[in-house]
Formats: sequence, structure tokens, C-alpha cells
Amino acid sequence: MAFDGIVTKAIASELNLLSGARIDKIFQPNNNNVILGFYLNGSNYVLNICTNSQNYRVHLTTHLRSNPKVAPNFCMVLRKHLIGLRIKNIITSHLERIITIEFEGFDDIDDLISKKLIIELMGKHCNVILLNDDGTIIDSLRHIRSEDSTHIVVPHIRYTYPEVKKLNFLDCNSFQDFEEKLTSSNNPDNTNNSNNSNPSNYSSFPNLEKLGSNISNTFNGISKGLIHFIIEDLNITKLSDIYNYLETLISGTDSLNLKFVKSTNLNKKEDYFLVPSENIESFSLNFFLDDFYYEKETSEELKTSRNTILKLILSTLKKYKKRLENINSKLKECDNMDIYKLYGELITANLYRIPNKNLKEIELENYYDNNKMIIIPLDSKYLPSANAKRFFKKYNKLKNALEIVSAQKDETIKELDYLESIVYELESATSLEELSVIFEEISENVIFKDKIKSTQKSKTGKIKKSNLTKNKNVNFNPLKFTIDGFTLLVGRNNKENDYLTLKYANKQDLWFHTKDIHGSHAILLLNNITPSQDILAKCAEITAYHSKARLSSNVPVDVCEVRYVKKPNGAKPGMVIYTNYHTLYVNPLQHI
Repeated sequence: MAFDGIVTKAIASELNLLSGARIDKIFQPNNNNVILGFYLNGSNYVLNICTNSQNYRVHLTTHLRSNPKVAPNFCMVLRKHLIGLRIKNIITSHLERIITIEFEGFDDIDDLISKKLIIELMGKHCNVILLNDDGTIIDSLRHIRSEDSTHIVVPHIRYTYPEVKKLNFLDCNSFQDFEEKLTSSNNPDNTNNSNNSNPSNYSSFPNLEKLGSNISNTFNGISKGLIHFIIEDLNITKLSDIYNYLETLISGTDSLNLKFVKSTNLNKKEDYFLVPSENIESFSLNFFLDDFYYEKETSEELKTSRNTILKLILSTLKKYKKRLENINSKLKECDNMDIYKLYGELITANLYRIPNKNLKEIELENYYDNNKMIIIPLDSKYLPSANAKRFFKKYNKLKNALEIVSAQKDETIKELDYLESIVYELESATSLEELSVIFEEISENVIFKDKIKSTQKSKTGKIKKSNLTKNKNVNFNPLKFTIDGFTLLVGRNNKENDYLTLKYANKQDLWFHTKDIHGSHAILLLNNITPSQDILAKCAEITAYHSKARLSSNVPVDVCEVRYVKKPNGAKPGMVIYTNYHTLYVNPLQHI
């Protein structure tokens, strides 16, 4: 959604309904957001000012953010100067993405005072600026001192509006005026060319795809996407009709007869645009933006957090796969250890027959294989007796290595299995809360200790831990399914799987899990009632659906009573062993 000048004007017009509201709360959750709380006629309103370069906007909000324990300096300045004042007016400058909120009130000695809050919504140059009654800058969210910029924002200087290079659409008195300005701006050297005699039929704009850019680059506050929406979705293709539609749209920002509609153009990403409408509720535009950007930012934050954790997991997974390759190569060396023992025994048994001199090889009878002759390679730098000792030493070394490396392989396979279960959890996570639980889980694992520290130090990779308390019931929220009167609970992550299976479920309840496939634990609560085979099959389908075999068919799902599920000492979260089970083969897609 393009937060252009028309959207800015419409939102500011709606916010004027707050005239007279008293500001009583100010927060700054992060470097990009300023939150203003207002009270008017018995109701509270919260205004969100977002200066993020990608999602900049201003609107009322019902989605509150957590605030830092210590308020930033700019937040304290705003509180000092604005708390207790009332909104006098909210205005915009033409179709500029600049909103001015005028405040007035009384100071400690009952003198009338006024302040202004300038909100500049200009991509990476977004800013929030507090002005005194004479236009002097008190402070700003971001200070701009660059010599390359004509727009300097620092305390104690007079505020000036940013330089405008585009034309003002509101200055067009007629379609002919609009037409001339558009034509001359895009053809500055050919304004009198005969090809431009009928721009309304696109003789001067033969490519409709460029018209959006032409209008957007000529007139301030009109986005390219809006023109494309008018042409492609509304099928308004005549330049005069586009002009009339823009006029109607802009006039609707004053009468508040507008609403957002979804673009129906399937070739573009999902987007929304303003259209004229009647019977609109108060603050409908503001709260639409609130929901739209909340879902968008939540989705973006979810994606960023998931990728941060996934990057950490995959790098560790790669390390353990490399370790497994090295272990397998060492185990391959151990395959020949018995031959070294044989060589040593045969040489030792035949020392009396072997010349006591350095040899490259020797042929002896192998009394373990019907006295067949065997050629034993020797190191010519050593005598045969010394070679025998070297063979025994190498055998013992490989024998000890086999024992150690086999244990390392078992441990590495368990770690790989655990890491793959985390990858499955990340792919299945649908909320920031679930990601927080996963992050807390891996932060407790020693194999991530160093990487977790580097992630937390990174400004772009910070992930909040979940708010888990000692009372685990507080955050226990498994997926719940009702099947013919029975309740099936499905864990969303390893920690929840452990709690669901080992603490929450009764010993007589039934436990479901895909056989040798990463997935969630599922518990069928019985309450002393025996389920039918059809119910068991449905539970198995749901269990298979919440596993890595979601898109497979004929998936094996093991079922047993909870009493037969145990967790070995030192096992990773979510890892259990079980006995006395039977296996059901189901198609998880039947659950959908």
C-alpha cells in the first residue's frame, strides 16, 4: 500500500475528529515509532506515528507495543512539552506527505501556549519534529545536519518545509490545465509538437504503463500504483476521466467519503487503494490501516525472526553433518583393523623362520584360512619383529578409536535428529510467540551458546525470548481438535510436546507420533471411554498432518498409552522412547 499524499490527506481529515482531545500519554517503543495517547469525551485514542522507511504512516491503533523501561530522550522531551495540551487542528500541506498537529493549552501560570508536531513521511527521510509557537525546533526524532541537504533539522533553528520539486495537483483549475502541465513536464522540448495535440487519447502517452510514472513524477502526492489501479482495476483509460477521478478522490478526503478496496489485478501483489464511498464509519480509514500494517509487520517480523533462527540452525546443522562425514571416514579406517592384528600374529608366530633383516614384504601361511599363503607388506625401515609391534599398535589404536568414534557417531546422529526437529518446528511456526519458545529452547542448548551471544549482539538479529514463567501452564497452548466428542491435543514445539506428554496427559491417555518422522506429539484424552477405530484413524491423520510427512501418503503413525512413553536422562526436548505400540497407516491430506 502506497501511503501517498492522498492517503495522508484522508487520514489527517479523519484525525481532525479528535480536535479538542487532551494528550495524556506519550511512548516511544523503538527508534521508528512514537505513540500518543489522547482522551476525548470519555474515550481513549492511541495515535501511532511510524517513521520506518518501508512502512511509514500515521493512524489510530489498537495494537499496542511493549515499551522500554527507560524512555528515550525525545520521548521525554515530548512528555515535557505536550502532556496536558489539547489538539487544536490537524492539517496537511497540499498533497505533501507532511502532517502538522497543532496543540494548545495553558502552562503552570495559566498563560496560553501552543506547540506544533510536524510529521514528515518521506521514506528514509521520515521524521517527527516538535516546534515552539514561533516555529523554532525544540527537538526532533532524527537530527539532520548534512551539508548536502537543504532541509536541516536541529534544535534551536527555525523549521522550514522540505523543498518541493513536483507540481501541485491542487493548483490545476481544469483538465486542460492538468493536461498542459503533464505534457510540458514530460516533453519539455516539444510542448507544441503536433503529436501532442490530443493527449487525452494518449497520442502523447502511447504506452499506458508509463502513464503512472509520468503522472507520479509530475504531480506531488499521487503514487504510480494508484494510476495503475485506476487504469487496470477500474478500467478508466481516458486521461480526462483519470483527472476527474483524481479530483473526486481528493475531494472525498475532505468529506471523508472514502474507503480502501483490494486490487483485483492478479498480476500484482495484494494491495489496497482508496475509492469514493458513502456511509463510512468514524476512523474507518485509520483502523483499516492499523489492521493492514499490523498484519504486514507481524508477517515481516515473523519471517525475519524465522530466518535468523534458521540461519543459526542450518550453520550448526552443516557443522554436524561435516562432523558425521569425518566420523564415517574414521570408522571406514577401522574396517581394516582386524587385518593388522592378523599380520602381527602371523609375524610373531613365524619369527623363528623369518630372516632378521629389513624386508619390504613377506609371504606366510595364514593358519586362520586353511594355511593359504598371504603376502604381508612390511616397512623396510624396521625389522620384522618391529613391524609386528607396529601392526599390534595400529590395531589397538583403531580398536580404541572404534569405541570412541562409535559413541561420537551416536551422539552426532542424536544432535542432527534434534536439529532437524527444530527446522521442522520453524517451518511450522505461525506466530512470534512460537518462535520465541523455539529460540528459548535452543538458547538453553550448549551447542548454540556462542552463536546465541553473537545473535543477541547483532542489531538486526535480536530475538525476544518468550515470557515463560515457572508456572508452565500459563503458556501451555497446544492445538485442540474435537473428534466425535473426544479431544485431541497437538504440541506446537518440543517444549510443549514434553509438557503435553510427560506432565499434562494421564497415563491411560493415548499418545500419537509419526514413526521415525519429525512431528508433533498428539494426545487423545480418553476420560475412561474407549475410542473407536475410526476415531483413532482420524487422530492419526491429524498427527501425520502435523509432521514433516504432511504432503505424503500412507504415513505410519505409532500409537500407545502414555504410560509407555519415557524420556531418557539427558535427552533433548521432544525426544522420547516408547514401547507397547501399534502402527496405523494413514493419509494426512484426508484431514484437510
